[in-house]
Order: sequence, then C-alpha cells, then structure tokens
Amino acid sequence: MNDIPKLLIGLGAALILFGVIWQVGGRFISLGRLPGDFFFKGENTSFYFPLATSIIISIVLSLILFVIGRFR
Repeated sequence: MNDIPKLLIGLGAALILFGVIWQVGGRFISLGRLPGDFFFKGENTSFYFPLATSIIISIVLSLILFVIGRFR
C-alpha cells in the first residue's frame, strides 16, 4: 500500500512540472498554432484539428518514455 501514495505524488509533481513547462514554453514555442494544425470556421461553427501539435507531443512523449525505459 505504500507504493500508491508515492505514485500519486510522483504523478502530481510531473503534472505540475508539465504545466509550468507548458506555460513558460508557450511563449517561445507556439504549440497549437503550428503549420499543419487545421482550423475551419463556418458561419455558426468552428473546427480545430491540431495534427502537427499532436505529432510533436507524441514524438516527445515517446522519446521521454524510451529514455525512462532504458534506465529502468
């Protein structure tokens, strides 16, 4: 039972760190407004599909998890 609180604390710290990086990094890297992110606006609706942003986030997370897996 001692592993679950440690896991929750670790996940919480990672989320806080990710949020801070997202806020600070958003000033320099405009994720969500990259070429390849599609935005369609009609009269009454709008549709946003962040294709390039999703690909970049997927690559970064894959690299992070790969590095973590190599050191385990």
